[in-house]
Amino acid sequence: MPANAIDSHAHVIGAEADYPWMPDASYTAPPAPAVAYLKMLDEVGTRYGVLVQVSGHGQDNRLLLETLRANPTRLRGVVVPTLGLGDSEYQAMSDAGTVGVRMNLLHRGGGMNFAQLAEYEALALDWGWHMQFLLDPQRLVELAPQLRKLKATVVLDHMGHQSTAAGWASSAFQQVLGLVRDGAWVKLSGAYRVSAEEPPYRDTICYAQSLIEASPERCVWGSDWPHVATWTTMPTVGKVLDTLALWAPEPAIRDAILTTNAHRLYGFR
Repeated sequence: MPANAIDSHAHVIGAEADYPWMPDASYTAPPAPAVAYLKMLDEVGTRYGVLVQVSGHGQDNRLLLETLRANPTRLRGVVVPTLGLGDSEYQAMSDAGTVGVRMNLLHRGGGMNFAQLAEYEALALDWGWHMQFLLDPQRLVELAPQLRKLKATVVLDHMGHQSTAAGWASSAFQQVLGLVRDGAWVKLSGAYRVSAEEPPYRDTICYAQSLIEASPERCVWGSDWPHVATWTTMPTVGKVLDTLALWAPEPAIRDAILTTNAHRLYGFR
Protein backbone atom coordinates (compact mmCIF):
# COMPACT_ATOMS: atom_id res chain seq x y z
CA MET A 1 0.00 0.00 0.00
CA PRO A 2 1.28 3.50 -0.77
CA ALA A 3 1.73 5.99 2.04
CA ASN A 4 -1.48 7.77 3.13
CA ALA A 5 -3.79 5.34 1.34
CA ILE A 6 -7.54 5.78 1.85
CA ASP A 7 -10.26 3.16 2.21
CA SER A 8 -13.23 5.07 0.79
CA HIS A 9 -16.05 2.75 1.81
CA ALA A 10 -16.67 0.90 5.08
CA HIS A 11 -19.28 0.70 7.84
CA VAL A 12 -19.45 0.64 11.61
CA ILE A 13 -22.38 -1.29 13.06
CA GLY A 14 -23.74 -1.01 16.58
CA ALA A 15 -25.24 -3.53 18.96
CA GLU A 16 -29.00 -3.58 18.45
CA ALA A 17 -29.67 -2.69 22.08
CA ASP A 18 -27.85 0.62 21.65
CA TYR A 19 -28.36 1.39 17.97
CA PRO A 20 -31.62 -0.28 16.84
CA TRP A 21 -32.00 -1.68 13.35
CA MET A 22 -34.74 -0.30 11.14
CA PRO A 23 -37.80 -2.59 11.33
CA ASP A 24 -37.95 -2.87 7.52
CA ALA A 25 -34.21 -3.41 7.00
CA SER A 26 -33.27 -5.75 4.16
CA TYR A 27 -30.77 -7.55 6.38
CA THR A 28 -29.27 -7.48 9.87
CA ALA A 29 -25.61 -7.85 10.76
CA PRO A 30 -23.52 -8.45 13.88
CA PRO A 31 -21.79 -5.48 15.49
CA ALA A 32 -18.74 -4.11 13.68
CA PRO A 33 -17.09 -1.64 16.09
CA ALA A 34 -14.69 1.12 15.25
CA VAL A 35 -11.82 -0.59 17.06
CA ALA A 36 -12.07 -3.56 14.70
CA TYR A 37 -12.18 -1.31 11.64
CA LEU A 38 -9.14 0.68 12.72
CA LYS A 39 -7.28 -2.58 13.44
CA MET A 40 -8.05 -3.73 9.89
CA LEU A 41 -6.76 -0.45 8.43
CA ASP A 42 -3.53 -0.87 10.38
CA GLU A 43 -3.11 -4.49 9.30
CA VAL A 44 -3.37 -3.70 5.58
CA GLY A 45 -1.37 -0.47 5.78
CA THR A 46 -4.17 2.01 5.12
CA ARG A 47 -3.84 5.40 6.79
CA TYR A 48 -7.34 6.86 6.37
CA GLY A 49 -10.92 5.62 6.12
CA VAL A 50 -14.34 6.84 5.02
CA LEU A 51 -17.30 5.44 6.93
CA VAL A 52 -20.67 5.23 5.19
CA GLN A 53 -23.92 5.05 7.13
CA VAL A 54 -25.15 1.44 6.95
CA SER A 55 -28.75 1.05 5.73
CA GLY A 56 -29.85 -0.99 8.73
CA HIS A 57 -29.38 1.96 11.09
CA GLY A 58 -31.48 4.17 8.80
CA GLN A 59 -31.16 7.86 9.61
CA ASP A 60 -29.78 7.25 13.09
CA ASN A 61 -26.24 8.44 12.39
CA ARG A 62 -25.15 8.50 16.05
CA LEU A 63 -22.61 5.67 15.91
CA LEU A 64 -20.99 6.93 12.73
CA LEU A 65 -20.71 10.48 14.08
CA GLU A 66 -19.40 9.29 17.46
CA THR A 67 -16.73 7.30 15.63
CA LEU A 68 -15.74 10.30 13.51
CA ARG A 69 -15.42 12.53 16.57
CA ALA A 70 -13.19 9.96 18.25
CA ASN A 71 -10.89 9.80 15.19
CA PRO A 72 -10.92 13.32 13.70
CA THR A 73 -7.69 13.12 11.73
CA ARG A 74 -8.14 9.60 10.41
CA LEU A 75 -11.80 9.22 9.42
CA ARG A 76 -14.44 10.99 7.35
CA GLY A 77 -18.11 10.09 7.00
CA VAL A 78 -21.05 9.87 4.60
CA VAL A 79 -24.37 10.23 6.45
CA VAL A 80 -28.05 9.53 5.79
CA PRO A 81 -29.54 12.67 7.33
CA THR A 82 -33.09 13.67 8.10
CA LEU A 83 -34.38 16.71 6.24
CA GLY A 84 -35.56 19.75 8.15
CA LEU A 85 -33.09 19.67 11.02
CA GLY A 86 -31.73 22.88 12.49
CA ASP A 87 -28.50 24.30 11.11
CA SER A 88 -26.74 23.50 14.38
CA GLU A 89 -27.37 19.77 13.83
CA TYR A 90 -25.99 19.82 10.29
CA GLN A 91 -23.09 21.93 11.51
CA ALA A 92 -22.34 19.28 14.13
CA MET A 93 -22.29 16.62 11.40
CA SER A 94 -19.93 18.72 9.30
CA ASP A 95 -17.68 19.50 12.27
CA ALA A 96 -17.44 15.78 13.04
CA GLY A 97 -16.06 15.07 9.56
CA THR A 98 -19.12 14.52 7.36
CA VAL A 99 -18.29 14.98 3.67
CA GLY A 100 -21.26 13.40 1.91
CA VAL A 101 -24.90 12.29 1.86
CA ARG A 102 -25.82 8.77 0.84
CA MET A 103 -29.00 7.81 -0.98
CA ASN A 104 -29.34 4.04 -0.70
CA LEU A 105 -32.18 3.01 -2.97
CA LEU A 106 -31.19 -0.64 -3.10
CA HIS A 107 -31.62 -1.87 0.49
CA ARG A 108 -34.72 -1.28 2.61
CA GLY A 109 -33.98 0.73 5.70
CA GLY A 110 -31.91 3.28 3.82
CA GLY A 111 -34.23 6.01 5.07
CA MET A 112 -34.31 8.23 1.97
CA ASN A 113 -36.61 8.61 -1.01
CA PHE A 114 -35.54 9.59 -4.52
CA ALA A 115 -38.59 11.87 -4.67
CA GLN A 116 -36.68 14.08 -2.21
CA LEU A 117 -33.64 14.33 -4.48
CA ALA A 118 -33.92 18.11 -4.90
CA GLU A 119 -34.16 18.68 -1.15
CA TYR A 120 -31.15 16.47 -0.44
CA GLU A 121 -29.14 18.13 -3.17
CA ALA A 122 -29.91 21.54 -1.65
CA LEU A 123 -28.72 20.23 1.72
CA ALA A 124 -25.53 18.83 0.18
CA LEU A 125 -24.79 22.09 -1.63
CA ASP A 126 -25.42 24.13 1.52
CA TRP A 127 -22.84 22.15 3.48
CA GLY A 128 -20.34 21.34 0.75
CA TRP A 129 -21.13 17.63 0.78
CA HIS A 130 -21.17 15.24 -2.16
CA MET A 131 -24.06 12.90 -3.00
CA GLN A 132 -23.41 9.17 -3.01
CA PHE A 133 -25.82 6.74 -4.66
CA LEU A 134 -26.43 3.01 -4.29
CA LEU A 135 -28.96 2.15 -6.98
CA ASP A 136 -30.62 -0.81 -8.58
CA PRO A 137 -28.76 -0.80 -11.91
CA GLN A 138 -31.97 -1.25 -13.86
CA ARG A 139 -33.38 1.94 -12.31
CA LEU A 140 -30.19 3.74 -13.21
CA VAL A 141 -31.24 3.80 -16.86
CA GLU A 142 -34.36 5.71 -15.80
CA LEU A 143 -32.68 7.95 -13.21
CA ALA A 144 -29.43 8.82 -15.02
CA PRO A 145 -30.87 11.98 -16.67
CA GLN A 146 -31.73 13.36 -13.22
CA LEU A 147 -28.29 12.53 -11.86
CA ARG A 148 -26.68 14.37 -14.78
CA LYS A 149 -28.54 17.56 -13.84
CA LEU A 150 -27.25 17.64 -10.27
CA LYS A 151 -24.93 20.48 -9.31
CA ALA A 152 -23.62 18.52 -6.33
CA THR A 153 -20.72 16.11 -6.87
CA VAL A 154 -22.06 12.61 -7.66
CA VAL A 155 -20.40 9.43 -6.36
CA LEU A 156 -21.57 5.96 -7.48
CA ASP A 157 -21.22 3.01 -5.10
CA HIS A 158 -19.74 -0.35 -6.04
CA MET A 159 -19.02 0.34 -9.72
CA GLY A 160 -22.70 1.00 -10.28
CA HIS A 161 -23.67 -2.36 -8.72
CA GLN A 162 -24.12 -3.95 -12.15
CA SER A 163 -24.00 -7.75 -12.05
CA THR A 164 -21.46 -9.27 -14.42
CA ALA A 165 -24.20 -11.71 -15.45
CA ALA A 166 -25.91 -8.83 -17.26
CA GLY A 167 -22.88 -8.25 -19.45
CA TRP A 168 -20.51 -5.36 -20.02
CA ALA A 169 -22.65 -4.02 -22.88
CA SER A 170 -25.82 -3.83 -20.75
CA SER A 171 -27.65 -0.51 -20.90
CA ALA A 172 -27.26 -0.06 -17.14
CA PHE A 173 -23.48 -0.40 -17.12
CA GLN A 174 -23.18 1.82 -20.17
CA GLN A 175 -25.11 4.46 -18.23
CA VAL A 176 -22.60 4.07 -15.38
CA LEU A 177 -19.74 4.59 -17.81
CA GLY A 178 -21.47 7.60 -19.31
CA LEU A 179 -22.03 9.22 -15.92
CA VAL A 180 -18.37 8.73 -14.99
CA ARG A 181 -17.20 10.19 -18.31
CA ASP A 182 -19.49 13.16 -17.68
CA GLY A 183 -18.09 13.95 -14.23
CA ALA A 184 -19.35 11.45 -11.65
CA TRP A 185 -16.96 9.71 -9.28
CA VAL A 186 -17.08 5.94 -8.82
CA LYS A 187 -16.04 3.59 -6.06
CA LEU A 188 -14.06 0.58 -7.24
CA SER A 189 -15.52 -1.65 -4.57
CA GLY A 190 -17.94 -4.51 -3.93
CA ALA A 191 -16.57 -6.90 -6.56
CA TYR A 192 -18.06 -9.84 -4.65
CA ARG A 193 -21.48 -8.20 -4.87
CA VAL A 194 -21.53 -8.22 -8.67
CA SER A 195 -19.28 -11.16 -9.59
CA ALA A 196 -20.42 -14.63 -10.58
CA GLU A 197 -17.04 -16.06 -9.55
CA GLU A 198 -14.96 -16.76 -6.47
CA PRO A 199 -12.06 -14.48 -5.49
CA PRO A 200 -10.27 -12.73 -7.13
CA TYR A 201 -13.43 -12.07 -9.17
CA ARG A 202 -11.78 -12.01 -12.57
CA ASP A 203 -15.09 -11.45 -14.33
CA THR A 204 -15.11 -7.90 -12.92
CA ILE A 205 -11.82 -6.85 -14.52
CA CYS A 206 -13.26 -5.46 -17.76
CA TYR A 207 -15.87 -3.46 -15.81
CA ALA A 208 -13.37 -1.84 -13.45
CA GLN A 209 -10.85 -1.16 -16.20
CA SER A 210 -13.55 0.47 -18.33
CA LEU A 211 -14.35 2.81 -15.42
CA ILE A 212 -10.68 3.60 -14.89
CA GLU A 213 -10.28 4.33 -18.60
CA ALA A 214 -13.39 6.55 -18.51
CA SER A 215 -11.95 8.74 -15.74
CA PRO A 216 -8.78 7.58 -13.94
CA GLU A 217 -8.79 10.73 -11.82
CA ARG A 218 -12.31 10.09 -10.39
CA CYS A 219 -11.94 6.47 -9.29
CA VAL A 220 -11.44 5.61 -5.61
CA TRP A 221 -11.11 2.28 -3.82
CA GLY A 222 -13.15 0.90 -0.92
CA SER A 223 -12.88 -2.27 1.14
CA ASP A 224 -16.65 -2.37 1.88
CA TRP A 225 -15.70 -3.76 5.32
CA PRO A 226 -17.32 -5.63 7.11
CA HIS A 227 -18.95 -6.99 3.93
CA VAL A 228 -22.57 -6.91 5.07
CA ALA A 229 -25.35 -8.68 3.16
CA THR A 230 -22.90 -11.07 1.55
CA TRP A 231 -24.40 -14.44 0.67
CA THR A 232 -21.41 -15.92 -1.16
CA THR A 233 -17.85 -16.58 0.04
CA MET A 234 -16.95 -13.95 2.65
CA PRO A 235 -13.93 -12.05 1.33
CA THR A 236 -10.99 -10.74 3.30
CA VAL A 237 -9.69 -7.24 2.71
CA GLY A 238 -6.47 -8.83 1.45
CA LYS A 239 -8.41 -10.60 -1.27
CA VAL A 240 -10.25 -7.39 -2.13
CA LEU A 241 -6.89 -5.68 -2.55
CA ASP A 242 -5.69 -8.55 -4.75
CA THR A 243 -8.62 -7.74 -7.03
CA LEU A 244 -7.64 -4.07 -7.12
CA ALA A 245 -4.20 -5.14 -8.33
CA LEU A 246 -5.88 -6.93 -11.26
CA TRP A 247 -8.07 -3.92 -12.02
CA ALA A 248 -5.18 -1.45 -11.94
CA PRO A 249 -1.92 -3.29 -12.62
CA GLU A 250 -0.02 -0.07 -13.36
CA PRO A 251 1.38 1.16 -10.01
CA ALA A 252 0.99 4.87 -10.77
CA ILE A 253 -2.72 4.52 -11.58
CA ARG A 254 -3.34 2.21 -8.63
CA ASP A 255 -1.57 4.58 -6.24
CA ALA A 256 -3.63 7.52 -7.54
CA ILE A 257 -6.84 5.57 -6.91
CA LEU A 258 -5.69 4.84 -3.35
CA THR A 259 -4.29 8.28 -2.56
CA THR A 260 -4.41 11.33 -4.82
CA ASN A 261 -7.96 10.84 -6.09
CA ALA A 262 -9.40 9.97 -2.70
CA HIS A 263 -7.60 12.81 -0.93
CA ARG A 264 -9.16 15.24 -3.40
CA LEU A 265 -12.67 13.87 -2.90
CA TYR A 266 -12.62 13.49 0.88
CA GLY A 267 -10.46 16.42 1.89
CA PHE A 268 -7.88 14.67 4.05
CA ARG A 269 -4.86 16.79 4.95
